[in-house]
Amino acid sequence: MNKKIILVAGVSSVLLLAGCASGPDDATKAQMADTDSRVSQLEKDLAALKAEHEKDSAENKATAMQAKEAAMAAQDESARANERLDNVAQSYTK
Repeated sequence: MNKKIILVAGVSSVLLLAGCASGPDDATKAQMADTDSRVSQLEKDLAALKAEHEKDSAENKATAMQAKEAAMAAQDESARANERLDNVAQSYTK
């Protein structure tokens, strides 16, 4: 008797789960397709932003290097000008 009840319960649970295991309906499939298209669009946007960021980063590095070179050139020029002024001041005597 117990074995029959367990067998009936097992068969009914299998049939119940089989009924729930049907595929997604059309609305769910449409939502999944929409979500997939949005994800692919976001991936494209992300790739474009990464490329733009790398380009901007390279430009910023180049600009920083040019500014550093300009600062060093200005420092060298100011040192040269100070040396000229020192030489001029030494040529005057009291």
